[in-house]
Amino acid sequence: MSVALWDAKALLLFALGLTAIFYFIVLGAALRRAARAPAAAPVRPTAGGIVTGFITNFFDTLGIGSFATTTSIFRQWKMVPDEWIPGTLNVGHTLPTIVQAFIFTKLVPVESKTLISMIAASILGAWLGAGVVSRWPRQRVQFGMGLALLVAAVLMLLAQLGLIPGGGVALGLAGGKLAFAIAANFALGALMTLGIGLYAPCMILVYLMGMTPTAAFPIMMGSCAFLMPVASARFTAAGSYDPRATLGLLLGGVPAVLIAALIVKSLPLGVIRVLVVIVVVYTAVNLLRAARREAGSVAPAPSPAGSAVP
Repeated sequence: MSVALWDAKALLLFALGLTAIFYFIVLGAALRRAARAPAAAPVRPTAGGIVTGFITNFFDTLGIGSFATTTSIFRQWKMVPDEWIPGTLNVGHTLPTIVQAFIFTKLVPVESKTLISMIAASILGAWLGAGVVSRWPRQRVQFGMGLALLVAAVLMLLAQLGLIPGGGVALGLAGGKLAFAIAANFALGALMTLGIGLYAPCMILVYLMGMTPTAAFPIMMGSCAFLMPVASARFTAAGSYDPRATLGLLLGGVPAVLIAALIVKSLPLGVIRVLVVIVVVYTAVNLLRAARREAGSVAPAPSPAGSAVP
Protein backbone atom coordinates (compact mmCIF):
# COMPACT_ATOMS: atom_id res chain seq x y z
CA MET A 1 0.00 0.00 0.00
CA SER A 2 1.41 3.40 -0.96
CA VAL A 3 2.28 6.01 1.66
CA ALA A 4 -0.19 8.49 0.11
CA LEU A 5 -3.04 5.95 0.28
CA TRP A 6 -2.22 5.10 3.88
CA ASP A 7 -2.08 8.80 4.84
CA ALA A 8 -5.50 9.34 3.25
CA LYS A 9 -6.90 6.34 5.10
CA ALA A 10 -5.36 7.53 8.36
CA LEU A 11 -7.10 10.89 7.94
CA LEU A 12 -10.34 9.12 7.07
CA LEU A 13 -10.12 6.93 10.16
CA PHE A 14 -9.42 10.00 12.30
CA ALA A 15 -12.48 11.71 10.82
CA LEU A 16 -14.47 8.55 11.48
CA GLY A 17 -13.42 8.71 15.14
CA LEU A 18 -14.63 12.31 15.35
CA THR A 19 -17.87 11.24 13.70
CA ALA A 20 -18.34 8.54 16.34
CA ILE A 21 -17.88 11.16 19.08
CA PHE A 22 -20.44 13.39 17.36
CA TYR A 23 -22.86 10.44 17.22
CA PHE A 24 -22.47 9.71 20.95
CA ILE A 25 -23.17 13.36 21.75
CA VAL A 26 -26.28 13.37 19.55
CA LEU A 27 -27.55 10.06 20.92
CA GLY A 28 -26.87 11.01 24.54
CA ALA A 29 -28.78 14.27 24.19
CA ALA A 30 -31.66 12.49 22.44
CA LEU A 31 -31.95 9.80 25.13
CA ARG A 32 -31.94 12.43 27.88
CA ARG A 33 -34.77 14.27 26.12
CA ALA A 34 -36.70 10.99 25.76
CA ALA A 35 -36.25 10.20 29.47
CA ARG A 36 -37.53 13.65 30.49
CA ALA A 37 -40.60 13.49 28.24
CA PRO A 38 -44.00 13.50 30.02
CA ALA A 39 -45.19 9.96 30.86
CA ALA A 40 -42.06 8.55 29.23
CA ALA A 41 -41.38 4.81 29.50
CA PRO A 42 -37.96 3.78 30.87
CA VAL A 43 -35.38 4.26 28.14
CA ARG A 44 -33.74 0.86 28.19
CA PRO A 45 -33.30 -1.78 25.47
CA THR A 46 -35.54 -4.80 25.17
CA ALA A 47 -34.33 -8.38 24.70
CA GLY A 48 -36.06 -8.47 21.30
CA GLY A 49 -34.25 -5.33 20.19
CA ILE A 50 -30.84 -6.71 21.21
CA VAL A 51 -31.44 -10.02 19.41
CA THR A 52 -32.62 -8.13 16.33
CA GLY A 53 -29.49 -5.97 16.41
CA PHE A 54 -27.24 -9.01 16.69
CA ILE A 55 -28.83 -11.01 13.86
CA THR A 56 -29.20 -8.16 11.39
CA ASN A 57 -25.73 -6.69 11.94
CA PHE A 58 -24.06 -10.11 11.76
CA PHE A 59 -25.36 -10.62 8.23
CA ASP A 60 -24.91 -6.92 7.45
CA THR A 61 -21.16 -7.31 8.01
CA LEU A 62 -21.10 -10.21 5.54
CA GLY A 63 -22.68 -7.99 2.86
CA ILE A 64 -26.43 -8.75 3.06
CA GLY A 65 -27.47 -5.42 4.60
CA SER A 66 -29.45 -4.70 7.75
CA PHE A 67 -32.22 -2.23 6.87
CA ALA A 68 -34.55 -4.57 4.99
CA THR A 69 -34.20 -7.40 7.50
CA THR A 70 -34.67 -5.10 10.49
CA THR A 71 -37.77 -3.54 8.93
CA SER A 72 -39.24 -7.00 8.42
CA ILE A 73 -38.62 -7.96 12.06
CA PHE A 74 -39.96 -4.66 13.40
CA ARG A 75 -43.19 -5.01 11.44
CA GLN A 76 -43.70 -8.72 12.07
CA TRP A 77 -43.51 -8.30 15.85
CA LYS A 78 -44.88 -4.73 15.93
CA MET A 79 -41.79 -3.48 17.75
CA VAL A 80 -41.71 0.04 16.25
CA PRO A 81 -44.47 2.23 14.71
CA ASP A 82 -44.11 2.38 10.94
CA GLU A 83 -43.49 6.12 10.85
CA TRP A 84 -40.53 5.72 13.25
CA ILE A 85 -38.84 2.85 11.42
CA PRO A 86 -36.59 4.93 9.08
CA GLY A 87 -35.27 6.99 11.99
CA THR A 88 -34.77 3.96 14.23
CA LEU A 89 -32.87 2.13 11.49
CA ASN A 90 -30.51 5.06 10.94
CA VAL A 91 -29.93 5.88 14.62
CA GLY A 92 -29.77 2.29 15.90
CA HIS A 93 -27.47 0.83 13.26
CA THR A 94 -24.99 3.73 13.31
CA LEU A 95 -22.47 2.45 15.86
CA PRO A 96 -22.24 -1.10 14.42
CA THR A 97 -21.71 0.45 10.98
CA ILE A 98 -18.93 2.70 12.29
CA VAL A 99 -17.20 -0.39 13.69
CA GLN A 100 -17.55 -2.08 10.27
CA ALA A 101 -16.06 0.97 8.57
CA PHE A 102 -13.04 1.01 10.89
CA ILE A 103 -12.32 -2.66 10.16
CA PHE A 104 -12.82 -2.67 6.39
CA THR A 105 -11.24 0.71 5.67
CA LYS A 106 -8.02 -0.56 7.27
CA LEU A 107 -8.07 -3.97 5.59
CA VAL A 108 -9.31 -3.35 2.03
CA PRO A 109 -7.41 -1.16 -0.50
CA VAL A 110 -9.30 1.47 -2.51
CA GLU A 111 -8.13 4.72 -4.15
CA SER A 112 -8.53 7.61 -1.69
CA LYS A 113 -10.10 10.19 -4.04
CA THR A 114 -12.85 7.78 -5.05
CA LEU A 115 -13.46 6.67 -1.47
CA ILE A 116 -13.61 10.14 0.06
CA SER A 117 -15.64 11.81 -2.70
CA MET A 118 -18.28 9.07 -2.73
CA ILE A 119 -18.54 9.18 1.07
CA ALA A 120 -18.93 12.99 1.02
CA ALA A 121 -21.71 12.74 -1.57
CA SER A 122 -23.63 10.21 0.53
CA ILE A 123 -23.39 12.46 3.60
CA LEU A 124 -24.93 15.40 1.74
CA GLY A 125 -27.69 13.18 0.36
CA ALA A 126 -28.50 11.88 3.85
CA TRP A 127 -28.61 15.36 5.36
CA LEU A 128 -31.10 16.56 2.79
CA GLY A 129 -33.13 13.33 2.80
CA ALA A 130 -33.49 13.05 6.57
CA GLY A 131 -34.81 16.59 6.79
CA VAL A 132 -37.65 15.58 4.48
CA VAL A 133 -38.44 12.04 5.68
CA SER A 134 -38.46 12.94 9.39
CA ARG A 135 -41.46 15.22 8.73
CA TRP A 136 -43.45 12.76 6.60
CA PRO A 137 -46.79 11.43 7.91
CA ARG A 138 -47.23 7.72 8.66
CA GLN A 139 -49.03 6.83 5.42
CA ARG A 140 -46.37 8.42 3.22
CA VAL A 141 -43.57 6.64 5.13
CA GLN A 142 -45.37 3.31 4.69
CA PHE A 143 -45.75 3.88 0.97
CA GLY A 144 -42.18 5.09 0.50
CA MET A 145 -40.69 2.24 2.51
CA GLY A 146 -42.81 -0.32 0.68
CA LEU A 147 -41.49 0.84 -2.69
CA ALA A 148 -37.93 1.08 -1.36
CA LEU A 149 -38.05 -2.48 -0.04
CA LEU A 150 -39.31 -3.79 -3.37
CA VAL A 151 -36.33 -2.12 -5.06
CA ALA A 152 -34.01 -3.68 -2.48
CA ALA A 153 -35.54 -7.13 -3.08
CA VAL A 154 -35.02 -6.82 -6.84
CA LEU A 155 -31.37 -5.81 -6.35
CA MET A 156 -30.79 -8.73 -3.97
CA LEU A 157 -32.38 -11.17 -6.40
CA LEU A 158 -30.34 -9.88 -9.34
CA ALA A 159 -27.16 -10.28 -7.31
CA GLN A 160 -28.12 -13.80 -6.26
CA LEU A 161 -28.89 -14.86 -9.84
CA GLY A 162 -25.64 -13.39 -11.12
CA LEU A 163 -27.45 -10.94 -13.41
CA ILE A 164 -25.36 -7.95 -12.41
CA PRO A 165 -21.79 -7.31 -13.58
CA GLY A 166 -19.06 -9.06 -11.63
CA GLY A 167 -16.85 -6.00 -11.45
CA GLY A 168 -13.31 -5.43 -12.69
CA VAL A 169 -9.91 -4.84 -11.16
CA ALA A 170 -9.83 -1.04 -10.70
CA LEU A 171 -9.25 0.40 -7.22
CA GLY A 172 -10.50 3.87 -8.15
CA LEU A 173 -12.39 5.97 -10.69
CA ALA A 174 -11.71 9.15 -12.68
CA GLY A 175 -13.47 11.52 -15.09
CA GLY A 176 -17.04 10.76 -16.07
CA LYS A 177 -17.17 7.49 -14.17
CA LEU A 178 -16.19 9.20 -10.93
CA ALA A 179 -18.75 11.99 -11.49
CA PHE A 180 -21.48 9.41 -12.10
CA ALA A 181 -20.49 7.42 -9.00
CA ILE A 182 -20.56 10.57 -6.86
CA ALA A 183 -24.05 11.52 -8.12
CA ALA A 184 -25.32 7.97 -7.61
CA ASN A 185 -23.97 7.78 -4.05
CA PHE A 186 -25.62 11.13 -3.29
CA ALA A 187 -28.95 9.58 -4.27
CA LEU A 188 -28.23 6.43 -2.27
CA GLY A 189 -27.46 8.53 0.79
CA ALA A 190 -30.84 10.23 0.48
CA LEU A 191 -32.60 6.87 0.07
CA MET A 192 -30.94 5.58 3.26
CA THR A 193 -33.15 7.96 5.22
CA LEU A 194 -36.23 6.28 3.76
CA GLY A 195 -35.12 2.88 4.98
CA ILE A 196 -33.55 1.39 1.85
CA GLY A 197 -30.10 0.07 2.67
CA LEU A 198 -27.12 1.44 0.78
CA TYR A 199 -25.10 -1.79 0.66
CA ALA A 200 -26.74 -3.69 -2.22
CA PRO A 201 -27.13 -0.73 -4.63
CA CYS A 202 -23.66 0.62 -3.77
CA MET A 203 -22.11 -2.79 -4.43
CA ILE A 204 -23.85 -2.93 -7.80
CA LEU A 205 -22.68 0.62 -8.56
CA VAL A 206 -19.07 -0.37 -7.83
CA TYR A 207 -19.40 -3.43 -10.08
CA LEU A 208 -20.91 -1.37 -12.92
CA MET A 209 -18.02 1.10 -12.73
CA GLY A 210 -15.52 -1.74 -13.28
CA MET A 211 -13.99 -1.67 -9.80
CA THR A 212 -12.87 -4.75 -7.90
CA PRO A 213 -15.77 -6.19 -5.86
CA THR A 214 -13.84 -5.93 -2.57
CA ALA A 215 -13.64 -2.13 -3.03
CA ALA A 216 -17.38 -1.99 -2.37
CA PHE A 217 -16.89 -2.79 1.32
CA PRO A 218 -14.93 0.30 2.46
CA ILE A 219 -17.00 2.52 0.14
CA MET A 220 -20.43 1.34 1.26
CA MET A 221 -19.50 0.91 4.93
CA GLY A 222 -17.63 4.21 5.02
CA SER A 223 -20.53 5.99 3.34
CA CYS A 224 -23.01 4.63 5.87
CA ALA A 225 -20.72 5.25 8.86
CA PHE A 226 -20.41 8.94 8.00
CA LEU A 227 -23.92 9.63 6.74
CA MET A 228 -25.86 7.81 9.47
CA PRO A 229 -24.73 10.09 12.34
CA VAL A 230 -25.73 13.07 10.21
CA ALA A 231 -29.15 11.53 9.51
CA SER A 232 -29.43 10.54 13.19
CA ALA A 233 -29.05 14.17 14.26
CA ARG A 234 -32.06 15.14 12.17
CA PHE A 235 -34.22 12.16 13.12
CA THR A 236 -33.55 12.55 16.85
CA ALA A 237 -34.16 16.31 16.71
CA ALA A 238 -37.57 15.58 15.17
CA GLY A 239 -38.28 12.79 17.69
CA SER A 240 -38.88 10.44 14.76
CA TYR A 241 -37.33 7.27 16.19
CA ASP A 242 -37.85 4.68 18.95
CA PRO A 243 -35.26 5.07 21.77
CA ARG A 244 -35.64 1.55 23.21
CA ALA A 245 -35.36 -0.19 19.84
CA THR A 246 -32.42 2.05 18.98
CA LEU A 247 -30.50 0.94 22.06
CA GLY A 248 -31.30 -2.69 21.32
CA LEU A 249 -29.90 -2.46 17.78
CA LEU A 250 -26.78 -0.72 19.06
CA LEU A 251 -26.01 -3.12 21.92
CA GLY A 252 -26.72 -6.25 19.92
CA GLY A 253 -25.05 -4.99 16.76
CA VAL A 254 -21.50 -4.18 17.88
CA PRO A 255 -20.53 -7.68 19.12
CA ALA A 256 -22.17 -9.19 16.03
CA VAL A 257 -19.98 -7.05 13.76
CA LEU A 258 -16.81 -8.09 15.59
CA ILE A 259 -17.72 -11.78 15.42
CA ALA A 260 -18.67 -11.65 11.72
CA ALA A 261 -15.71 -9.54 10.58
CA LEU A 262 -12.89 -10.98 12.69
CA ILE A 263 -13.94 -14.58 13.42
CA VAL A 264 -16.51 -15.91 10.92
CA LYS A 265 -15.40 -13.70 7.94
CA SER A 266 -17.52 -15.56 5.36
CA LEU A 267 -20.44 -17.98 5.08
CA PRO A 268 -22.30 -19.73 2.23
CA LEU A 269 -25.01 -17.08 2.07
CA GLY A 270 -26.94 -18.12 -1.06
CA VAL A 271 -29.92 -19.71 0.72
CA ILE A 272 -30.01 -16.94 3.33
CA ARG A 273 -30.17 -14.29 0.60
CA VAL A 274 -33.11 -16.03 -1.07
CA LEU A 275 -34.97 -16.19 2.25
CA VAL A 276 -34.21 -12.51 2.86
CA VAL A 277 -35.66 -11.61 -0.55
CA ILE A 278 -38.87 -13.49 0.27
CA VAL A 279 -39.21 -11.80 3.66
CA VAL A 280 -38.46 -8.36 2.22
CA VAL A 281 -41.08 -8.73 -0.53
CA TYR A 282 -43.64 -9.88 2.05
CA THR A 283 -42.87 -6.86 4.25
CA ALA A 284 -42.99 -4.45 1.29
CA VAL A 285 -46.40 -5.72 0.21
CA ASN A 286 -47.74 -5.38 3.76
CA LEU A 287 -46.44 -1.83 4.00
CA LEU A 288 -48.08 -0.85 0.72
CA ARG A 289 -51.35 -2.46 1.83
CA ALA A 290 -51.17 -0.60 5.15
CA ALA A 291 -50.55 2.67 3.32
CA ARG A 292 -53.55 2.00 1.10
CA ARG A 293 -55.76 1.25 4.12
CA GLU A 294 -54.66 4.43 5.87
CA ALA A 295 -55.31 6.47 2.74
CA GLY A 296 -58.79 4.95 2.49
CA SER A 297 -59.53 5.60 6.16
CA VAL A 298 -58.98 9.35 5.83
CA ALA A 299 -62.36 11.02 5.74
CA PRO A 300 -62.96 13.25 2.72
CA ALA A 301 -63.01 16.96 3.35
CA PRO A 302 -66.53 18.38 3.79
CA SER A 303 -67.95 20.19 0.80
CA PRO A 304 -68.18 23.96 1.08
CA ALA A 305 -71.59 25.25 2.12
CA GLY A 306 -73.94 25.53 -0.79
CA SER A 307 -71.80 23.57 -3.22
CA ALA A 308 -73.23 20.68 -5.17
CA VAL A 309 -72.23 17.17 -4.12
CA PRO A 310 -71.77 14.86 -7.12
